[in-house]
Amino acid sequence: MKTLFPPYAHPSANLALDADTWIIQARPGRRHSVHQVLGRVDLDWGGRSLADVLADVDAWREDGVEGLFLDRAPAGEGGVGPVALTLRLAARRGLHRVVLNPGVPTHPSYRELDVRICTFDGPWDAYQGWNGDGVVPGDGHLVHGVPTALLTAARRLMGRRGAGFGLATDAAPQVSPIPEQVRS
Repeated sequence: MKTLFPPYAHPSANLALDADTWIIQARPGRRHSVHQVLGRVDLDWGGRSLADVLADVDAWREDGVEGLFLDRAPAGEGGVGPVALTLRLAARRGLHRVVLNPGVPTHPSYRELDVRICTFDGPWDAYQGWNGDGVVPGDGHLVHGVPTALLTAARRLMGRRGAGFGLATDAAPQVSPIPEQVRS
């Protein structure tokens, strides 16, 4: 399973460099890792203008990242078109490695975009009771707030649930939770 470190969780300084570790960087600028970096672009659940999103994409391209992490992505059918357009424009700029993070299962048409999708992004308590409806093996799971003593158990659970990439961490983000209307 590939390891994806969100901006609020950082790898150990002695973590060996490998192709299966991706670091999401919150802002362009000085690199904080020798691993592959994905630049975070906030889609604000589909609420940001395409011009603002593309300005971020261009800033990351100039920064030299290996790809993009499209965070807070819309999950419903109405968001597929704008996300597809963002992906095409990013590819034209040479950014082909993209992870889409709606944090919940998406409308099935997102699967046609041929992009990695993070279908769970939330706290350990929610992950334990999550039924995984709408996910496919290989999707990403970001599980935060795991008690340190349960990190190994959390990683095993991710594996049993078919996560292809992600992270179980005791760290927690300082961002707002997914709005209820986005989850449905």
